Amino acid sequence: MKATNSGDRRESTTAARNEIELALLARIAKRDAAAMKELYLLYHRRLARFLTRLTSRYDLAEEIINDTCWIVWQRAIDFRGESLVSTWILGITYRRALKTLRSIGPAAQEEIDVPDAASEQPCEQAELNEWLGVALARLPLEQRMVLELAYHLGHSCEEIAAIMDCPVNTVKTRMFHGRRKLRGLLLALASPA
Repeated sequence: MKATNSGDRRESTTAARNEIELALLARIAKRDAAAMKELYLLYHRRLARFLTRLTSRYDLAEEIINDTCWIVWQRAIDFRGESLVSTWILGITYRRALKTLRSIGPAAQEEIDVPDAASEQPCEQAELNEWLGVALARLPLEQRMVLELAYHLGHSCEEIAAIMDCPVNTVKTRMFHGRRKLRGLLLALASPA
């Protein structure tokens, strides 16, 4: 019974948040700059957290956030309400990130330092988080994004499919392969060389 109550509360909170965001979008569609600022403040931290897990270059993350906001400003009037506002905005962010990260190529993306597995044991949460970050950075972009959207931002497979503009089964396949690769990478990082 508790799971139902917490699930109901989450749905209620999500619905309330979406109503607030819909009202902001309606104001943005009428070119209300104050509403755009409110929406920016609501999303900046969330988008930055998502993007900085995809690239350690803060300049790229900020560029993608600004591009996303510009698109929201331009297309707020076109939002049809077929998804949550958050799903729509994250979909825009995903496509901008994909385009930006592919255009700069892997050589231009800053590498994450890999800890020396032979010299340290991952006994503390911070070390485990660092290893997870290293392993995630080594996954293919689409698999990494699916895992970030699911486990760090809490989206369902259906929401991720809407964000990534692909079938739900594609999301599930990327998630399956991403988790499998992640497990192998974490084992390799944990085992002494």
